[in-house]
Amino acid sequence: MKRISEAPLLVEPLLAAVSHTGAGAIDVFYGIVRDFNDGRAVTRLEYHAYDAMAEAEIARIEASVVDDFPGVRVAVQHRIGSLAVGDVAVLCVASAVHRGEAFRACRALIDRVKGTVPIWKREHGPDGPYWVGWEDARCTGEHGHAGDHGDAPEDPQ
Repeated sequence: MKRISEAPLLVEPLLAAVSHTGAGAIDVFYGIVRDFNDGRAVTRLEYHAYDAMAEAEIARIEASVVDDFPGVRVAVQHRIGSLAVGDVAVLCVASAVHRGEAFRACRALIDRVKGTVPIWKREHGPDGPYWVGWEDARCTGEHGHAGDHGDAPEDPQ
């Protein structure tokens, strides 16, 4: 199963991947595109990824959650491309003998995915597109390179 997909995400294949007769609980997290973020209206999102690296990182996360929560089975899929408000952006599924382990494992999955998978989000709204979490990493005057970057901000001191 591919972990990164341009197609709409369906939960059934993930449920099948984690289901087994010893699972007394399956927890599912749906990450949905909403119509606002940080006080701004959002009309759609674009997700971009370095697919091979993102696939490998999600596989690493899945393995680490299984190591941290013995007996769980997990699966993750993340969507890339242009998504509308209401579309499913990410699915995380965890099964376990008991609900507590399933809840904790599923929470660990989404927290780790959000924290380390190389997927970039661009929001669109009435004010135009905006890269979420982007910071200008260009050198400023403190490194002696400001002249090399044309429009880099001047050193405030």
